[in-house]
Amino acid sequence: MNQRNPTISKGIDWLLVWLYIAITCIGIASIFATTYREGDNVVQGFLSLKTDYSRQLLFFVIALMLGTFILLTDSKFFTATANLAYAFGIVLLLLVFPFHSSIKGTKSIIKFGSAFQLQPAELCKLFVNLALAKYLSRVETDFRKTKSQLIAALIAVGPALLSIAQSETGLALVYFSFFLVMYREGLPAAVLIIGFSLSALVVATLVLPANMLALILIGIAGMTIYIMRKQIKRQSGLLASIIIICVICVSIQRFAVPFIFKHVLKPYQVERIYSTIGKDVPEEYAAGTKSEEDPAKALKSKAAQDYNVKQSKIAIGSGGLIGKGFLKGTQTRNGFVPEQRTDFIFCTIGEGFGFLGSFALLGIYLLLLMRIVTVAERQRSVFSRCYAYGVASVIFFHITINICMTVGLAPVIGIPLPFISYGGTALLTFTMLLFILIRLDADRQMVLR
Repeated sequence: MNQRNPTISKGIDWLLVWLYIAITCIGIASIFATTYREGDNVVQGFLSLKTDYSRQLLFFVIALMLGTFILLTDSKFFTATANLAYAFGIVLLLLVFPFHSSIKGTKSIIKFGSAFQLQPAELCKLFVNLALAKYLSRVETDFRKTKSQLIAALIAVGPALLSIAQSETGLALVYFSFFLVMYREGLPAAVLIIGFSLSALVVATLVLPANMLALILIGIAGMTIYIMRKQIKRQSGLLASIIIICVICVSIQRFAVPFIFKHVLKPYQVERIYSTIGKDVPEEYAAGTKSEEDPAKALKSKAAQDYNVKQSKIAIGSGGLIGKGFLKGTQTRNGFVPEQRTDFIFCTIGEGFGFLGSFALLGIYLLLLMRIVTVAERQRSVFSRCYAYGVASVIFFHITINICMTVGLAPVIGIPLPFISYGGTALLTFTMLLFILIRLDADRQMVLR
């Protein structure tokens, strides 16, 4: 019996490949539905490279070529160069400061002429995932120790801080999705609980009056002390811990949140957050901003934030159960929805194909995520498993935040929908994230470090 020669297809998870192709094609069709105008020559539009859908198709072709190159690469290359790639990503983020171009309020883009631009904050997600997987897979890394946990957190949070300094808060938040990878590898659940509790406290600070929330926090502490009175008698330090936690929560509510909203966040970011919860920006948070100096500008800015989300909701809601049909959407086709091809691309699917079409897209995404998790759990290598969970976490975060933005459940923070939103850097980054996983999975019997 003749032994077959190894080929590129050996060990490849073709379900992931076909899901990738399907979602990306849906994205190109959605961009086409948004930007195509009656009477345009479709063939010429795709060949001209002057339309958004033609450029996205070009990005897709380049991404497929890059994916093929990755599949031909030795898996050990990614472990060997993980730290070097991370250092390269940090250098790219630092180069943004002297060489950036201000585009739509962000300072995170480097332009090369008029045809090409690079967003290092988007690309650096790949490098962080590789470096984090490399660190967690080291033999000497004991993730039960606080020192190891802090180093892993620094690997993820470092680029996030640089992104925030570049007015790219949305992409900066994506880096916190890597804490899910750390949780899978042994990060105490208490860390995530504290994180979610702090998020809930911030939201409560924005929604409830300050004095009322302080009284509620004190009341919760009092009830906890009463319920745990027997344990408190046995453990003298427990009472002090409860009081300290209560003081910290009240301090965050009284001092930390106002400081962040006054001195850290930009005026437009504060407006977006309050627009999401349906409230006007308080005077103390608006103090010193340009919007306050010019009331007409403040009103226009708030109206713009409300308009964006309102038009998005109208577009999705008008699709009904089965949608208006491809190229039949009135809201999206007539330009009522802003940033239609990027942040709000989901509106095109919602209006054109309705609830069923949106549900089908989410079903495809769910299948993709479930398949990635399945691939992650069958890896022998800790590096491959951590990397796979990183891919799943990043994609899940993008999907959740982007769709929540379009329906008004989250502030508009500029998070693209994976494989669908227009943008070469985003598509190439997600492609590399996924195809490196497919390459690692093809060698899943190997133990990589």
